[in-house]
Amino acid sequence: MSDSPYVFDVTAADFAERVLQRSQQVPVLVDFWADWCGPCRMLAPVLDGIANSYGGKLLVAKVNSDAEQALASQYGIRSLPTVKLFVGGAVVDEFMGVQPESVIRELLERHVPRESDGLRAQARAEAEAGHADAALALLRRAREDDPDNHRIDLDLAELLIAQGQAAEAEQLLRALPAKYAEDETVKRLLATSQLAAQQADAPPLDELREHVAAQPDDLAAREQLAAACILAGEYEAGMDAYLEIMRRSRSYNDDAGRRGLLAAFELLSGDDRVTPYRRKMFNLMH
Repeated sequence: MSDSPYVFDVTAADFAERVLQRSQQVPVLVDFWADWCGPCRMLAPVLDGIANSYGGKLLVAKVNSDAEQALASQYGIRSLPTVKLFVGGAVVDEFMGVQPESVIRELLERHVPRESDGLRAQARAEAEAGHADAALALLRRAREDDPDNHRIDLDLAELLIAQGQAAEAEQLLRALPAKYAEDETVKRLLATSQLAAQQADAPPLDELREHVAAQPDDLAAREQLAAACILAGEYEAGMDAYLEIMRRSRSYNDDAGRRGLLAAFELLSGDDRVTPYRRKMFNLMH
């Protein structure tokens, strides 16, 4: 039994109240364990320490899987320890086995609110109301107050891109810690910032189309057209334009056609449209 006020035992009888309902207000980390499980005993004090460090902003609920077999079965527990994080009444993340404290904290950072998240919410409301300058000011203030909350950086980068400040957004994203290099949101924002930078100060999309049709050798305009199409959701037209740049000149702007296609693929990650265009790009490269 833990001495922490933020760690408690739960059963099937009170799981809905103490986990599902309470997770509407504060994240609840549910530790499925058993008496005979050595790794469970190793993990328990780590979870206690983490819970204490959050001071009530995170709770840890303990489920004895031997005594609560139906509950363990309901949540698909196959090995112990298994730890599931509940937010808003649903599982949002999980891990199995004994993990280093740093790994567990990294997982929690994505979900446990911080004081600076209040400013993020205010900034989001300002942005939705069309007050971009106010939103930017709030995010910059939040970043100064809590530089370790990198969710602020992502919000700020997204808003900067929307306001035509793609270069600053890219600089902000590339300064993130190395662990964010493979983060899907970061990769999407980097791709978007690259495309936004390519079509900065470009004329309207219809004018770009007319210009490229009249002057097909103007690769700078074609690059702007490709980026503008993709940012407007016209992915095939944009990728076709990048392929045409590759066909005409691999040396133009440091292989801009290929780099643009890679950015488009990032935005379309998992989309069936990527495969044929990736094949076409590969054929042009070889």
